[in-house]
Amino acid sequence: MRILAVVQGLWGQRFVDNIRSRGPHEWTIETYRPPARLPIILDDPEEFLPPTMPQVDLVLAFTESSSSAQLIPAIAKRSGARAVLCPIDNSAWMRTGLKNQLQRELEQMGVESAFPKTFCTLTEEAVGYRRAAQPYTSQLISEFARYFGRPKLNMTVNPETGIIERIEVVRGSPCGATHYMAARLEGTPAEDALPGAGLLSHQYPCLAAMDREMIDDRLEDTLMHLSGLLVNEEVEEKLRPYKKQPQYITPSQREETPGGGST
Repeated sequence: MRILAVVQGLWGQRFVDNIRSRGPHEWTIETYRPPARLPIILDDPEEFLPPTMPQVDLVLAFTESSSSAQLIPAIAKRSGARAVLCPIDNSAWMRTGLKNQLQRELEQMGVESAFPKTFCTLTEEAVGYRRAAQPYTSQLISEFARYFGRPKLNMTVNPETGIIERIEVVRGSPCGATHYMAARLEGTPAEDALPGAGLLSHQYPCLAAMDREMIDDRLEDTLMHLSGLLVNEEVEEKLRPYKKQPQYITPSQREETPGGGST
């Protein structure tokens, strides 16, 4: 897969570095940095782009302002991209109205797109959390999501000691936080894994925004907390087979004592 990453700062660069180091070796990733100063409204986005751009399959748009986000359709056109993946880890950079506008423009161009909020909600079929999840159809984005997106783990726990012996990251968060968490959670007691897994992801550190907003129609929280919740949910699910079941005393186990009492 040929990828063009649109990068403005540290947030996007961390994604690029992690994808380059942990993605399939046959992927090629080139970067483009848009102009530092752009008007609030871009009447003709193409005039702010270089005459030629790398020809790619997928654009990863790590834009950090609404002005640079307006370049996305023009970048997709000039690069020949068939799909655009634009994560939203800070809603101030990509308001809902702008996202809808960009999706319409890309659709009219025949370019498929997905806007995961946050990036670590991306799966091979959808983006978003719970009731806010939205399906997509792009095979290119689905191929990317085999490796990066919502954390997916294989975990091995020693049944005698309860120690987490091994964590395999099947799919990691695109920033690298899942691998950071997994390396530090191995060797610890399974009973201490929660909420420790999410806290380790935050310590990476997670760069998602800390402004409270509606995640779906029933959950109000921050995007940073959502990223920790996602990894905690995955760890909890994988540790479920190893959890000790609570012990209850049944009536048949009660013993009658002299005098009619019971123990």
